[in-house]
Amino acid sequence: MRIGILGGTFNPPHLGHLVCAQEALIQLKLDEVLLIPTNTPPHKWLRDDPGPGHRLELCRLAVGGDERFAVSDLEVRRGGPSYTVDTLEELHAIVQDSELYLILGGDIATGLSQWRKPERVLSLSTLAVVDREGTPRAAIEAALDHLPGGERAHFFAMPQIAISSTLVRRRLQARQSVRYLVPDAVIDYIERHELYGTAPSGTRMTASA
Repeated sequence: MRIGILGGTFNPPHLGHLVCAQEALIQLKLDEVLLIPTNTPPHKWLRDDPGPGHRLELCRLAVGGDERFAVSDLEVRRGGPSYTVDTLEELHAIVQDSELYLILGGDIATGLSQWRKPERVLSLSTLAVVDREGTPRAAIEAALDHLPGGERAHFFAMPQIAISSTLVRRRLQARQSVRYLVPDAVIDYIERHELYGTAPSGTRMTASA
C-alpha cells in the first residue's frame, strides 16, 4: 500500500490542503493520504492556536466522507514537540508493509537538512514535493542532493491556490466570510466553538471581503 503523509498545523485546514492531498494521490498513484495535525511545532510558535484537539477535529471535518483521505491523531496523542522522524518510526511499526510518501512544499523541502535526523526521515519515506512557483526545482534538488535518499524525491504539480491558514484566520478575525476557502463543515465548527475570534454560534459571517 502506498500512503501519502501530509503533516502540518492545519490551523485551520483549508481547501488548498485538500487539493494538495488530492493531486499527490492522483499523480503519484497513492492508495491513501493521511493528514496528521501536529501537536506542537518544534521550531515555531503556533499563532492563534485553538489547541491540538480542535485542529484534529477540524481536519476530520475537512476530510468528511472522502474515502481517499484519513486523519491520524498520532502526534496529538504522543504529545510534546512533533518531530517527523518520530512519526515515521511509529507509522512504520503500524503499517509495516506500506510505502510512505512524505508530502512537502518545495520551500519546506529545501530546509530538510535542518530537521531532526533528516537521513532517517529519508530512509523511512520517499519525498513527494509540490512543484510550484516560488521555489525552483533546481534549488530543491540541490538542497536534497547531499542527503542519502534525496535523489528518490518525486515531484507533483498542483493548481496555484492562494489560500493560507493565516489568510483564513485574518478573515475570521475581521468578521469576513471564509466560504469557498474552507469546507462548510469546518466553518460550522469554528463558529460553533467561537474559534479564531469568531462570533457566537448562530451568527454566520456573511460580510464581503
